[in-house]
Amino acid sequence: MKFRAIHALSGRYPVAPMCQLFRVSRSGYYAWLHRPPSAREMANRQLLREIRLVHAEVNGIYGHRRIHAELLAQGFVCGRHRIADLMRRNGIRVRARKRWRPASGGQHLLPVAPNLLQRHFAAGGDINQRWVSDMTYIRTGEGWLYLAVVLDLYSRAIVGWAMHHRMQQELVHAALTMAVARRQPSGEVILHSDRGSQYWASRITQAFQQA
Repeated sequence: MKFRAIHALSGRYPVAPMCQLFRVSRSGYYAWLHRPPSAREMANRQLLREIRLVHAEVNGIYGHRRIHAELLAQGFVCGRHRIADLMRRNGIRVRARKRWRPASGGQHLLPVAPNLLQRHFAAGGDINQRWVSDMTYIRTGEGWLYLAVVLDLYSRAIVGWAMHHRMQQELVHAALTMAVARRQPSGEVILHSDRGSQYWASRITQAFQQA
């Protein structure tokens, strides 16, 4: 599960500090990464190629149900939920639909903090001055889990993380609580997020201000 989390974030964060944070060895991670693919993984790769072909042929207008029906007609044996799972994991979306976002949207009544960073993510300043939060969805041995992380923009290190099978306020609160406990910032810290209600519920804001 930890190796999958590291792999899911490896395109955005350095592997070495993530291994240290998750308390696994780099050699163990790379051994897991280069292991021979299982029969299930090989089948999923082939199935994904066919999904992409159908998706391209219809200019992205088919959802997982119609793609599933098309593949069945071509002789592929697969479940509809498996098609939906592969499409979601690989960012294959119906053209007419809005892009899925992990945050719950703009029509919530929770307070939203101002965007103090104004999208300026350069690594100036010092540690514990600017943090950025992120959330992703990863597959583990326990099934699909949400992973929330808090990154220090100066050191580029993940300072807090938490995983859960549901996207909820407590998940991000746990990641932020770990970050505060590990770093114990002495001054004001600017936290940038996607501004969704999961991040700006009052109990999270209060916990952060107490650091």
